[in-house]
Amino acid sequence: MEVRNETTIQEFILEGFPAIQYLGNIFFLVHLLAYLASITGNVVIIIITWVDHRLQTPMYILLSTFSFSECCFITTVIPKLLSIFLSGRQTISFTACLIQAFSFLFFGSIIFFLMAVMSLDRYLAICKPLHYPTIMNPKTCFLLVTACFALAFPLITGLVVKVFQLSFCGPHAIPHFFCDVGPLIHLSCSDSRSVDMLAFVLISFILLTSLLITIIAYSNIVITILQLPSARERQKAFSTCSSHLIVLSLMYSSCVFIYVKPKQTNRLDSNKEAALVNTVVTPLLNPVIYTLRNKQVHQALRDALSRVRLQKQSFGG
Repeated sequence: MEVRNETTIQEFILEGFPAIQYLGNIFFLVHLLAYLASITGNVVIIIITWVDHRLQTPMYILLSTFSFSECCFITTVIPKLLSIFLSGRQTISFTACLIQAFSFLFFGSIIFFLMAVMSLDRYLAICKPLHYPTIMNPKTCFLLVTACFALAFPLITGLVVKVFQLSFCGPHAIPHFFCDVGPLIHLSCSDSRSVDMLAFVLISFILLTSLLITIIAYSNIVITILQLPSARERQKAFSTCSSHLIVLSLMYSSCVFIYVKPKQTNRLDSNKEAALVNTVVTPLLNPVIYTLRNKQVHQALRDALSRVRLQKQSFGG
């Protein structure tokens, strides 16, 4: 079997945002701060989960895995975006472009699968509290996390291999700030209809399956919350639930807008703005929404800071 067709292009040009390039320094600073805040927030979640034994529960193990995947996901895209804001359009080699496309889709898929698993975890904790410890034990949690990675890898690998087999002979300018499969497929000079449809089917499957599980889980959670006897308990539960749903809505709506449509040619420009939502905005919100508002995490952070202060005092003394 032929590995790939004749490809004359050795590198692509990422155009980024030429219309606002004169504001590049401002956007560079804003996105750099957002990136550093996202990485810091997610790293804090990972460290505090594995350092504090009280947080080594299925819920926080899932959240720390989610945070790790999110760090990898945004690191795939944001450094190149910062370069574009600072220096204008950037070149990227053919191989690096495919690696970026694979990494973006792979970690993005894991994030959506994990969101579905976390929704099921919350459903069991709220709707089936008596059965929760036996169903969602560490072994089950490990198997679910493994399943997320194991399912994402063959799906995305198969798609990227198909894109790799396409011919690219010009043009070589990608109207985006990273190598996404949609713009790449449309630059191919070979018949890409089957690959375009494969991308549509696979990404739709990942997004819509995850979305369906999340909707079912949160619908049951809302029904259970409505049955709580205390108005104060209902308000507190809805406050947490609504913040989760805002982030979920942002992520799913932006990704569905970008990917769940068979023909993307006429909407590549608008896809760039939508892509900023799930590469910049939601990664910044997720650490705050999912964990840093949590009282257990606050207590764990306070305890960790107290231990650090005590160690400094003991060394000082």
